[in-house]
Parts: sequence; C-alpha cells; structure tokens
Amino acid sequence: MTDCRIEAFRARINNAELFLVLTMMTFPLPSPAKLILSALALPCLVAYAQQPSVTLDYGTFRGTDSPSTGVKSFLGIRFSDPPTGNLRWRAAVSPPSTNLGTVNATAFAPICASIGQTGSGTSEDCLFGNIFVPSGTPSNAKLPIMVWFHGGGFQSGGTRDFDPRLLIQSSANPIMFVSFAYRLGPLGFLGGAKLKANGQVNAGLQDQRVALRWLQRYASKFGGDPSKGGFLTDSDHHKMLTSLLSLVTIWGESAGAGSTMFHLLANGGNPEGLFHAAMGDSPSLSFTPSFDSDYIEGIFNLFSSNAGCGANANTLACLRSASLSALTNGWNALVANRTSTLFNFSPLFDGDFIATRPVEGFTSGEFAKVPVLFGSNTNEGAGWSSGLPNPAANTASPNANESTVFNFIQGQWNTFTQGSFNKGLNLYPLSDFGGSFDRQGQQMYGEARYICTAGLITASATSARLAAYQYHYDNPHLGSNHGNDLAAFFPADTPANADANDQALFKAMREFFTSFVTTGKPTSSSSGVTWNAVTDTSNDGNPRILFRPAAIGMEQISQELNEHCAFWHSINGEMQT
Repeated sequence: MTDCRIEAFRARINNAELFLVLTMMTFPLPSPAKLILSALALPCLVAYAQQPSVTLDYGTFRGTDSPSTGVKSFLGIRFSDPPTGNLRWRAAVSPPSTNLGTVNATAFAPICASIGQTGSGTSEDCLFGNIFVPSGTPSNAKLPIMVWFHGGGFQSGGTRDFDPRLLIQSSANPIMFVSFAYRLGPLGFLGGAKLKANGQVNAGLQDQRVALRWLQRYASKFGGDPSKGGFLTDSDHHKMLTSLLSLVTIWGESAGAGSTMFHLLANGGNPEGLFHAAMGDSPSLSFTPSFDSDYIEGIFNLFSSNAGCGANANTLACLRSASLSALTNGWNALVANRTSTLFNFSPLFDGDFIATRPVEGFTSGEFAKVPVLFGSNTNEGAGWSSGLPNPAANTASPNANESTVFNFIQGQWNTFTQGSFNKGLNLYPLSDFGGSFDRQGQQMYGEARYICTAGLITASATSARLAAYQYHYDNPHLGSNHGNDLAAFFPADTPANADANDQALFKAMREFFTSFVTTGKPTSSSSGVTWNAVTDTSNDGNPRILFRPAAIGMEQISQELNEHCAFWHSINGEMQT
C-alpha cells in the first residue's frame, strides 16, 4: 500500500474528499488502526491531489505528470459522442453532449475497431484524443501544437503506440503533442449514394477535422496555443512571418500523411484556421473514386449484403442497427472476396469536402496555402504485393510475370489500364531490376503511391511561394522500407540494434521536425546541416535532404525519378488520383 499506484487507488475511491473522510476518524476502527490506515493511505492521497487536472465544459480530466520522462499527459480524452447506432456514418457530435464528470485520463482509450482490430482493447466507441506537454507546463504556456494522425491504410492502427517523449525532449522549444483517433475501414470510409443522402461520406477524415476544431476550443486549457502565431512566407518565399493563423501543425505517416494531404485539399483548400502547417511521412496517393461510382456502389452492396442487410431502401437502417460483429464479419468477407487489393476503404471524391482529387488540386493551386514538409523512404514499395492472397497479383510468387505486375498495380488503382502499364514498362524496364518482376512492381508501386506524392506536394507549395521541405530517408543499416523512418520519432519503432550513427540520425530528424513546428523552418543543432527549401517547381520537388546515418546532406533528385513521377501524374484522371 505504501507504494500504491494512483490508478489502483482511484479504482476504489472516486474522490479525495471521500478518501479523506474514510481515513480521518469516521471509519469505525480502533484508534491505532485508524492511524495505520491514514499513514498507509497518505501517499495515495498526496499523489491523487498532485495529479494534473484540467476542467472543460463537459468534464474534468486528471492526467499524469512524470518528472522522470519530463512529460505531462492526458490520455483517452473523449472529443465526441460515441459514433454508434444511429450515429454510424454521421458527423461526429463534438464536444460530447453529456457531462462526463471526473475522468481518469491516465490510460489510452480503446482503438477503433477494424479488420484485424476486434475484441479486447478495441471499440466502435473510439473517438478519443491524447495530449502531451513538457512536465510542469502551466495552462497559460501557449505552446505550438504538433497533431499526429496515425497510419494503417485508413483501415487499422491507433494512437497508443506513438509515445512522443523523444520528440518533446529533442525539441529546442517546448511543444504540445496531440494524437487523435478516427473511424476506420467501412465505419470511416464507406461510400455510396444512399449513405451520402442519409449520412456522411469520408467520416474518418471528417472525424479528424472535428478533432482539430475541438483542439481550437480546448487546447489552451492544456497549455497549447491554437489561435495565433502561425507562419506564412514573404516575397522571398522562404522567410517566415508571424500571422494570425492557428499555431497547429498537422502530421502523419502513410494514411496519416495521406490525411494531412487531404486536409490541405479539403473545402477547396480552406484550412478554416485549424492548422498553419502540414507534414507527412510517405503520403499515400490512394485511389479516390467518386462516392457514387459503380466501383464504390459495388463495394457498398457487397459489404451490406455480407453484413446481412442486403441492398434496398432499408439498408442503412439495417446497418445502423446491426451488431459490430455483423459489420466486421461483412468487412472480412468483402476483403476475402477482393484478393488483389490492399486497401478497400480510403478517402473518396465526395463533391463537397473533397471536391478535388490530389494531383489536380495541387497542380491547379487549389490547396491550403501553408508551409509543408513531406518526404518518403527509398524502398516504399517493398513487401506489399507479397501479402496478397491472389497469386495472379502477387509479384513475389515464383511464377510471377509481366501480367502479375499489372494485376498488382491495377488492384490498387482499379481504373489503371493496360495501355498505361505498357507505357510505364518503358520507364521501368525489367533489365533495371535484374529480371525480377517483384522488384519491378515494388518500384512502380512505391513511386506511384508514396515517393512521387511527396514531390508533388512540395513542388506545388513552392510554386505557390510557400516554404516547402522534402526529405529522403535511406538507412542501409536498419532498412528503408515503408514506415522505417518512424524509428526516429517513437520509442516503440526504434530497433534494438540501432547503433550510434542511427541514433545521431534519429536525434537530428527529431530536431528538424520539431523546429519546423515551432519556427516554421527545420533546423538541427546536433547535425550542423542546413536543410534547404525546395526551389524546383517541377513534380520532383528539388532539392531534398537525405537522411542517412553519418551522411545527412542535401541531394538532387535524378532525372529518371522526375520522368517516372511525371508519368504517374500525367495519368491521374485515369487512375483517379
């Protein structure tokens, strides 16, 4: 009892006053027993009283302040009513409509239910956020805010694996780190005319937008500064000036980076004052068909039928009343039926929130005019095809051939044609890959989906006279596949065999990223390297910084990559990107 834990203590006693009453003479025990009980319970009472507490208009949240890690945190903060029952596929109700009372905000909430994410620790009731600030931060600190959206193909993942203590410790200036969950898979990205008429398309992206509005309303209670001090560029393009935009930078990896990309495009490029800058690691240029296209209507009908709701006038009512297990079973059956496709649910062209697809939006200038920092890894395409059940689309299968590569690419962009693939083969000759169809498919996919997207965004921002920074992560020691760069930022992703050169690289990367959040310009005191902004307005986004152990420095993008990216973006209408 003398080393009692706050959480165990509060599980038994709901408030300090009650505990005090129980321990101070009202409990019917002999005097020696009362003295012993009071003495043993005192550490718990003191710890409880010292917990950081923030009161919002719908509840009081008690977090944790840990001097040992230097981080104060509030975990599992509900920012919306549960999106269940009749609220499935509807706009998130935020702030919550009922008072929550006093909430123990010392543990992560369940992650959003999705395929492979069911059972204990998951829930459909999952719209929660987490806030981290340096230990001892007062509520009036007005810290710049880094918002994290997790990846997972818009179908999986959660916030609990992203511990920001290394980022907070590495930042030259104090920052607030915030992570938000959002609905996934069919619960977040189901389309169809029926749903658009009686619900919300792109509910997962809209959850993120709602979370950003919640942040504007409440961040100052936790020590953040959501309302002023953003950065814009002057006539020299890359010098930063203070503006009256929010001091919020949105950031994510993979689908999280795709999310930040779509927020740049949303509402015709109007950020609504919700963020002043955007960052993205491996931004995903996913297939973005219309919400009512034959492809999406087919997905809707297959999902609803598999869930036991058919395809009729009452389908949505049935889906909203169905059990979560019925929905996840329907999703599993859909995925089992679509063996050439990696991700069956992702953001859609809905005609209002997302009214411009990425390539068109960035090349036409219809995006939020804020500074950006985006990048990618060397081997972005590695390993994806090998997980597909269909051998005809699995380029790692022993009988793979040219048709296998085409089937793999078309499985991710349904409208990709054989004619365009044949043109692509001229840019990706098999001889360049030692005769390996697997390596050929990897390179095509990695560049089309991730690598060229970072160049598109940064070059387009430069064309709009905004500060834009691009990076290339290449780590021969630990690997440079999709997601490997997260090793720099979060302890859970850092390999045990990272050596001194890796750790020095990771520290520099954290310094670069956090300084972009706090000053608008990425700098690193430990590396001594200057990260120059993009100046080339073509698709490749030259120059970019190379993040390599013991070899950080600026590099020029090859003409070959420039030609590859120009090809993929030239067929954006066909690929619906």
